[in-house]
Amino acid sequence: MTDSGARVTVVVADDHPVYREGIARGLQLSGRIDVLAEVGDGAEALELIRELTPQVALIDYRIPTMDGIAVVHALARDHLPTRALLLSATTDAAVVYRAVQEGAAGYLAKDAKRSEIVDAVLKVAAGKQVVSEDLAGGLVDEIRMRADRDPAVLSERERQVLRGFSEGKSIPQLASELYLGASTVKTHTQRLYEKLGVSDRAAAVAEAMRRGLLE
Repeated sequence: MTDSGARVTVVVADDHPVYREGIARGLQLSGRIDVLAEVGDGAEALELIRELTPQVALIDYRIPTMDGIAVVHALARDHLPTRALLLSATTDAAVVYRAVQEGAAGYLAKDAKRSEIVDAVLKVAAGKQVVSEDLAGGLVDEIRMRADRDPAVLSERERQVLRGFSEGKSIPQLASELYLGASTVKTHTQRLYEKLGVSDRAAAVAEAMRRGLLE
């Protein structure tokens, strides 16, 4: 979180000099943001972020040497305190989803108004998540679509069956423990196998461990 009266520190990374300079100028003119550096490639941006530790990194998705999502991934991997806000002409919902999944604090379309960008930077610095209104609907649809097709999304009963298998329990034992009929447990088991792409209990447990579905 940032103090409402404090100026927010930012590094701007974009390979188009005119656009980059215009954004940096607009941020500075807001009177609430200090641009610590402007860079034209992702690897240099990451180095400067490590050195300067700005509160926010405003990064173009399509930037040379290391794209915006790769920078976001590195920030999360290295536990750096800087929060990343991606700014890009790419508005594909799958890309926005991936950016958020990797740890981006926000994603704006490049045609966003200067005032929107300033507002987004301030919100991100304050610990909020920001996605352009015109991208939010597509992101929600992408999340729903992935949830529908993601085999890792198990029902609570399927998780109970999986945990039982990991403890070496048989279907009759699970049926008794869960107060279900054996045929019902078999149905949950078959669905579990289908979601994990396996055909037996040992393989189900192994695959679940590989995916981090078992604690």
